[in-house]
Amino acid sequence: MTQARKYPTANQPATSCDQSVSSAWYVYMVQCADSTLYAGVTTHLKRRLGQHNGDGAGGARYTRARRPVRLVWWRACLDRSSAQKEEAWIRRLSRGQKWALVEAFDRDTPR
Repeated sequence: MTQARKYPTANQPATSCDQSVSSAWYVYMVQCADSTLYAGVTTHLKRRLGQHNGDGAGGARYTRARRPVRLVWWRACLDRSSAQKEEAWIRRLSRGQKWALVEAFDRDTPR
């Protein structure tokens, strides 16, 4: 009998979030001007990206000093809890694993 892993790996998302789900919550990553990645959750991707870039109130303190930012990855989730669990999983990944997610997403996203 195999034992379940305590922590998810890059190939095992922490939740059942899915890019094809039509929902109200999203987990996302933005690339900052200094090439760092920032992960977060939102109900409205376009608005949140604008906030990170200084359009309107809000935005994270981290991204305020690293503008402009651009959306490089996102995934729809069923609810806020799933989105936050997915975000926590992403934040535990190494930089290389995060970029692998971004590159796989870029290949799979139709133009």
